[in-house]
Amino acid sequence: MTDVERLLRSALVPVDPPVSLTDRLELRLTETVDIAAEELADWELSTMRDPRNWGRTAAAGAVLAAAGGTLVLVRARQQHKKRQAGALKALEQSIEDVSTDIRKRLGR
Repeated sequence: MTDVERLLRSALVPVDPPVSLTDRLELRLTETVDIAAEELADWELSTMRDPRNWGRTAAAGAVLAAAGGTLVLVRARQQHKKRQAGALKALEQSIEDVSTDIRKRLGR
């Protein structure tokens, strides 16, 4: 192994973020999911006949999808670390948890 390879291997060692950063990220994502889910839960089908109302609903749906997907990944990583469960099992469990939470908020 050359010196360059050894230096690169030591420089590119994965570093886990601090626990507080992960907790803050999860809190912000949860708040974002809550707000987007409330926005979607409040819309009425009759108002969707007017195309001017589509933007807000579409934006809330996009935010919900992005924040919800990211929240699934963050929680899966946390579960994987805590339980040393398989990565696929942790991802499956967090998808189930987040989707159940979103369904409750949307009243379904």
